[in-house]
Amino acid sequence: MGSYTIKVQGFGEFEAQEGTKLVKAIEDNGVDVSHRCGGQARCTTCRVKFFSDEPPMGATEKDCLEEDGVLGEFRLSCQVRVDRDMEVAVLMRASDQGWEPGPEVEP
Repeated sequence: MGSYTIKVQGFGEFEAQEGTKLVKAIEDNGVDVSHRCGGQARCTTCRVKFFSDEPPMGATEKDCLEEDGVLGEFRLSCQVRVDRDMEVAVLMRASDQGWEPGPEVEP
């Protein structure tokens, strides 16, 4: 497996291993991205906006975003696996909300 460059607007860039959940890669590199449900695609707090080509969206993420009426507004970083260089903005930081990030996200 290789690694890819992840650029988080306002926070710089870092390398992440292919297959890593994007939410974990972001958090492990010092950005307090929220993930209130622990990466289960339920809370929609791990929101990111892509400024690069987006990876395909899986059924779980699509269903969650459709159910909440926000499909197309943002992606869920807990449902995105690193498979290319990415540039994103974190739309909901835990510290901005006065929260702890959330339960540990499984790899």
